[in-house]
Amino acid sequence: MQLDLLFQIAGVGVLTTVIAAILTRSGRDELATLSTVAGLAIVLLMVLDLLSELFTNVRTIFQLY
Repeated sequence: MQLDLLFQIAGVGVLTTVIAAILTRSGRDELATLSTVAGLAIVLLMVLDLLSELFTNVRTIFQLY
């Protein structure tokens, strides 16, 4: 597993948590929820790239078309 990707995911999580906490304290709960969803979407896109690479490797190893 790539260690830098884990740190990137953790960084996005921490940044999203801080932004959501600041927005919640200022009374903007809708924007806090939106920032949390945006952080989740960013992480899912990172993981989706890894899954695509995994399926490509499996297809290559087993010579599937």
